Amino acid sequence: MRPSTLFLTLALTPFLAGAVRAAEHQPEVLPLWPDIPPGEKGTNPGPEKMTGAKGSRQLTDVSQPTITVFRPHQRKNTGVAVLIAPGGGYRILAWDHEGLDVAHWLNSIGVTGVLLKYRVPSHLDLSRGDLAFPPLQDAQRAMGMIRAHAREWGIDPRRVGMLGFSAGGNLTALTASQFTKRDYEPIDHADKESARPDFAAIIYPGGVVKRGTDQIISAVKANHEFPPTFLVQASDDPVGVENSVELYKALKKAGVSVEMHLYASGGHGFGMRPGKGPTSDWPKRCEEWLREQKILLPGGED
Repeated sequence: MRPSTLFLTLALTPFLAGAVRAAEHQPEVLPLWPDIPPGEKGTNPGPEKMTGAKGSRQLTDVSQPTITVFRPHQRKNTGVAVLIAPGGGYRILAWDHEGLDVAHWLNSIGVTGVLLKYRVPSHLDLSRGDLAFPPLQDAQRAMGMIRAHAREWGIDPRRVGMLGFSAGGNLTALTASQFTKRDYEPIDHADKESARPDFAAIIYPGGVVKRGTDQIISAVKANHEFPPTFLVQASDDPVGVENSVELYKALKKAGVSVEMHLYASGGHGFGMRPGKGPTSDWPKRCEEWLREQKILLPGGED
C-alpha cells in the first residue's frame, strides 16, 4: 500500500467507525399491514397531522399504522424488546414524551423500543366504547411482527413486553388480556406468533374501570394469564387513580406478579418529562422492576 493511501485509510478509520455506529442506531419503519388495515373502507381521510412544539407533539389522523424499531447498540443489547403505546384518548398520539423519548430511554438500558403508531381516531362507524378495537388489532399484529423479526433484530422472543400511557395503558391492558385469538383474519407467519406480552408496564391508564365505579371493564381480563405488570399513577390524576388501584388488586388476587407506584401528586400525562417532581423517577423504578423480574439481564458495556 502506498504511504499516501495508508495515511488516508488511517485518517478515515474513525469517521468510518462513527458512520457504522450511527447506522446501527437508525430506526426502521415498517407498515403493520401489507394492504388496507382490517375493517377500514380503503378511503384515506387525509394526511396525518402533527401539531404542537417539539417535545409535546401530537399526531392524529393515522389510518396507515406502523411500527418504528429503535435498536440499542449491539454491545449493549440485552435481547429485551418493548412495544410502546403512546396515549391520547384514542384521538391523538402523544408522540414525543410518550413515544420517541421512551424509545430512547429503553435504548439507554439496552432494550429495543418498538414505537407503535396505531390508528387514531377510528375511521370506522363505531360507538365511543369501541374506539379501542382498531388499535387492539394493530397492537396484536405488532406483537406478532416483533417476534417474527426476533432473530433479525437480536431479540429474545420470550422477553417481549408492552408499555403504554393513558389510552395506551388501556391498550396495553387489553393486549395483555386478549391474545388467544387475533381480532382479525391472520395474514402471514407473523400472525402465527404469540400476541401476548411477556410483561406489561401500564402508566396512568384510563378506561380500565367503569367510570364512577371500582369495577374493571369486562374487556380487561385480570386473571392468572395476565403477564407480570408494573403500574404507575398519581393520586391526583383526574382520569382516576382507581384505574391502577383496582387492576393491582385484581391481579394480586389472581396470583400475578404486580408492582404499583402511586405518587401523591403529578396529575396526568407526565410521561418521560424529567424534572417534574417525584413522578420523573418512574423510569428508574421500572428499570429496577425489570431487573428484579429477571427480564432485564446484564448486557454488554459501551
